[in-house]
This record gives sequence, structure tokens and C-alpha cells, in this order.
Amino acid sequence: MRISSVYPILGALLFAYAQAGAAQGASVKITAPGSGARIDAMDQAKVTYEVVPGPKGDHTHLYVDGREVAVLRQLKGSYELAPMAPGPHDICIKVVNKAHTPIGVEACVKVTVS
Repeated sequence: MRISSVYPILGALLFAYAQAGAAQGASVKITAPGSGARIDAMDQAKVTYEVVPGPKGDHTHLYVDGREVAVLRQLKGSYELAPMAPGPHDICIKVVNKAHTPIGVEACVKVTVS
């Protein structure tokens, strides 16, 4: 094995180790809506959550279909989403640090608006 081929592997391992260290003791749980839930297009969906930010986390961000829609500063609570277009959607909550950078801890649910 050539030395130059070891560097990318070593870099990937160090990154994974750093992410695991940042995530230690952190967790996110979305208690509602459940994954696979159907939401009426006329209703505002409420996301209910519980977060343990861990030693590297500071707060959380809420995403719908990859777009940030809210900054959540409470460790336990709920947030009412704006009405969503019909179809499938991904709702995610990610733990971030003070610089608003995700630390690798998140929870996501898939819902369908009809």
C-alpha cells in the first residue's frame, strides 16, 4: 500500500472519530408527528421534540425538506409548522453548536401532506 493512499483513509477515520466525540451524550427525539404520518394540507403540523444537546451542542435547528425553518432553543417543546404543500416531506431536527454548525446528531421523520 502506498503512503499517499493512506491519507484519505486516515482523514475519514479522524473525521468519524471527531463526529462521534461531538455527539457523545447528545440525542434528539421527535415525538410527533410519527414517521409515516398523514397530515391534512389545511392543518398546521405541530412538531413535538425532546433534545439532549450533549457537551458539544448548544441548541437545535428545525428543517423541512432540507431548508432551515426555525431555531429551537428549548430542550423540550413543540413548534407549529406553516402549512405544507401536498406530497411527501422530511422533517428533521439537528443539534448544532454555538456557531450553528451541526454536530452530527439529528432525528428525522417522513410525513405525507394530503
